[in-house]
Amino acid sequence: MMGQLTQTVMGFESSFVDAFEADPLHVMGPAMKHGYVDGFIIMCCVIGMAFAGIQYMLIKRVSLDNGMLSQDSLEAPSSPEQKLISIYHRIMEGAKTFLREEYRICGGFCVLFGIIIWVLVWWGSTFGQGALTAVAFWVGASTSMLCGYLGMMIATFSNARTTLSAVRAEDGYTKAFNVAFRGGGVMGYLLCSLGVFVLWVLLSIYKNFEMDMETVMDCVAGYGLGGSTVAMFGRVGGGIYTKAADVGADLVGKVVAGLEEDDPSNPATIADNVGDNVGDIAGMGADLFGSFAESTCAALVIAASVAPGADVDKFLSGAGWDALLFPVTISSAGIVVCMICSFVATDIKPVRQQADIETVLKVQMVLTALLMLPATWGLAEHCLPAEFDLTSVRAGAKVVGTPLKAFACAALGTVGGLIIGLCTEYYTSHTYVPVQELATACKSGTAVNIIFGLALGYKSCIVPVFVLAANIYVAFSLCDLYGIALAALGMLSTLATGLTIDGFGPISDNAGGIAELAEFPSEVRDRTDALDAAGNTTAAIGKGFAIGSAALVSLALFGAFVVRLKGLNNDLAGVDVLQPITFSFFIIGSMVPYWFAALTMKSVGKAAGEMVEEVKRQFALTDNEGLTILSGSTVIRPDYDRCITISTKSSLHEMIAPGALVIGAPLVAGTFFGFQAVFGLLTGSLGSSVQLAISMSNSGGAWDNCKKYIKGGFAPDPELRYVKHPRSDEEVRAAPKAREAHDAAVQGDTVGDPFKDTSGPALNIVMKLQAIVSLVFAAYFSSCGHGKGLLGAHLFQ
Repeated sequence: MMGQLTQTVMGFESSFVDAFEADPLHVMGPAMKHGYVDGFIIMCCVIGMAFAGIQYMLIKRVSLDNGMLSQDSLEAPSSPEQKLISIYHRIMEGAKTFLREEYRICGGFCVLFGIIIWVLVWWGSTFGQGALTAVAFWVGASTSMLCGYLGMMIATFSNARTTLSAVRAEDGYTKAFNVAFRGGGVMGYLLCSLGVFVLWVLLSIYKNFEMDMETVMDCVAGYGLGGSTVAMFGRVGGGIYTKAADVGADLVGKVVAGLEEDDPSNPATIADNVGDNVGDIAGMGADLFGSFAESTCAALVIAASVAPGADVDKFLSGAGWDALLFPVTISSAGIVVCMICSFVATDIKPVRQQADIETVLKVQMVLTALLMLPATWGLAEHCLPAEFDLTSVRAGAKVVGTPLKAFACAALGTVGGLIIGLCTEYYTSHTYVPVQELATACKSGTAVNIIFGLALGYKSCIVPVFVLAANIYVAFSLCDLYGIALAALGMLSTLATGLTIDGFGPISDNAGGIAELAEFPSEVRDRTDALDAAGNTTAAIGKGFAIGSAALVSLALFGAFVVRLKGLNNDLAGVDVLQPITFSFFIIGSMVPYWFAALTMKSVGKAAGEMVEEVKRQFALTDNEGLTILSGSTVIRPDYDRCITISTKSSLHEMIAPGALVIGAPLVAGTFFGFQAVFGLLTGSLGSSVQLAISMSNSGGAWDNCKKYIKGGFAPDPELRYVKHPRSDEEVRAAPKAREAHDAAVQGDTVGDPFKDTSGPALNIVMKLQAIVSLVFAAYFSSCGHGKGLLGAHLFQ
C-alpha cells in the first residue's frame, strides 16, 4: 500500500515538473496566476513611487539657502540669490492660490455631478450600480486633483534649483538639465504609479460585489470620467490663466515697451511664470492621467463584454482575472521600462553641452518606445489565453483574438505615437525647414507670418492622420474595438517618460524667468534658455503624442459605448451614419470643437485684454520726481500680485462655459434624441477635433520657435538675427529689418499662445470627455424613450 502511494506521488511529481516546464502559469492555476499579475502591478507601482521619492531627494540636495555660491554673495543686500528665493516663493504661492480656487470650484462641481451620475445610472440600471459608478467617479476626480497638485508642487520646487544649478560654467548644463529632468520625472512616475495603483484597488474591491464582470467594468468606467472631468477644468482654466498672463506680458512688455522676456519691470511676468505651472504642469498632468484612465476603462469594458447567448468561457471574462487585467499590466510595465531608460539621460550619457539637450530627450522617447515592445509581447503571452473571442460591433462578425494579435495592436500604438511625435518635431523645431520658412515670412510682416503659420499647422495634419488611420484600420481588423483600446494603451505605455519631458519644458522655462527676474549673469539665462528651447520642442512633441492618444482613446470609448448598448439592446445592429438623426448630429458634432475653440480663444482674449490694461496702467504711474517703472523709479514697483489676481479670476470664471458645453452636449443629445444622436455627435466631434487640435497645436508651437529662432541668432541671414544692442557693422545695417522681423515673430507667437497652450491641447479632452460621458450614461440613454430619447420617441416614430 505504502509502495503504491509512493509510486503515485512520484508519478504525479514527474508529470507536474514536465507540465510546469512546458507552461508554468497554466500549472500554477488560477489562484497563483491571479496573485502573480496582481503582485506584478503592485510591484511596478511601488517601484515607480519609490523612484519618484529618490528623484525628489536628489533635487532637494540643491539647497536654496546656500545654493552653489559663496557666502559673500549671499550677504549682499540685493544679490541674485536673495531675489531668487523671493521670486521662488511668489511663484509657488501664486500657483497654490490658483489651484486652491480652481479645485474648490471643481470639487463642488464633482460632488454635484457625482450625484447626477448616481441618479441617472440608477434610472437606467440599479441603485447599486449607480452608487458604485458615482464612487468610482469621485475616486477618479480626487486622484486627478492629487496628481495635478503634486506635479505643480514639484515643478515649483525644481524651478529655482534649476536656475542655481545653471550658474557654474563647468557643469551648468549637466546639473541644470538633471534637476529639470528629475523634476519632470517625479511628476511622471508619481502620476503613473498612483493612477495604476488606485485603479487596481478599485477593481479589486468592485469584483467582490455580486455583479457580473460586465457590470463591474461599467461601474469602474466612472473612474475615467472623474479623471477627464478634472482634466477639462485643469486644461481650460490653466490654459486661460497662463496665456492671459503670457499674451499681456508680451504685447505690452516686448512689443510696446521693448523689454526682454521676464524683465522684472514687467508686472505680468510673475503671473506668466505661475501660468507655466498651472497650465503646462497641472493641466497636462490631469489631461494625460485622464487619457490613461479612460483608455484602460475602455479596454476593460470591451474585454469584459460577452455576446448574448455565447459561451462565456471563450471570452476574456471566462479566461480569468489575469486576462482581464492585461491592459493594466501594460501601463504597469511602462513605469519600470521608463525608469530604466531615465538613467541614460542622467548617468550613462548625460548632457555636457547645449547641443546634447535635444538629442538626449529624443533618445529617451525612442528608447522607451523600443523597449516597451518586448515587454508588451511578454505580458501578452503570459496573461492572455491562446485564443479568445471578442464582442464585435460588426453585424454577424466573429472576432478571435490571440496574444500575437493583441501585441501587434499595442505595438502599433507605441510606434504610431513615436512617429506622430517625430512628425510634430519636424513641423515645430527651428532645426528644420518649416519653421525656418516661417521665420523668413516674418521679414514681410505680421500678416504674412500668420498666413504661413496657419498653413504650416494645416499641412502638419497629413502624416499624423494617416498614421492614426492605419493604426485604427489594422487594430480593428485584428481585434476589433479591443485592438483600438490596446493601441491607445500602447501609445500611452511610455507615459512616465512623456510626462517627464513635458514637465522638463515648463521647469526650464520657469528657471529662465527666475534667472532674468533675479538678474543673474546673462550666461545663466543662456543656459536655461537652451534647456527651454529643447523643452519647448519636446513639449510640442508631447502635445502631438497626447492628441494621437486622445483620438485612439476616444474611439475606444466610443466602441465601448456601442458594445455596452448592444448588450442592453439585442436588436442594435451597429452605428448607421445614414440614419437621419445620426447624420444630423454628425454635422452638429463636427461643429462642437469649433464652438469650444471659439469659447476658449475668446476667453484668453478677454483675460489678456484686462492684463494689457493693467500693465499699461502700472507703466503710466509716476512718482514725485515724474519717474515711471520703466524710467527707473525707486518708489513705484511692479504690482505682481494684482496681475496674478486678474489671471486667476478671469480663468476660473471663463472655464465654466467650455466645460458645460463638452459635458452637456452628449447628455442633451442622448436624453432628448436617443443614442443614435449620440453616435453621430461622437463621430463628428472625433473627426473634427483631431484635425483642429493638431493644426492649432503645431501652428502655435511653430510660431513660438520661430520667435526663438530669430531672437537666438540661429539664422544665417543677418536680417533674421535680432540683436537688441547691435555692435558690428553687419548687425547695425541689418538692425531695422531684424527688429521688424522680431516684432512680427513676437506677434505671431502671441497669436499662437492660445492655439498651442489653451484651445489646441484642450481639444484632446473634448474628444475623450464626450465619449466617456456617453459610456457611463449608456444605460440611462437606453432607458430614455426606449433608446430614442424623450423627444425622439414622439418625433421619430
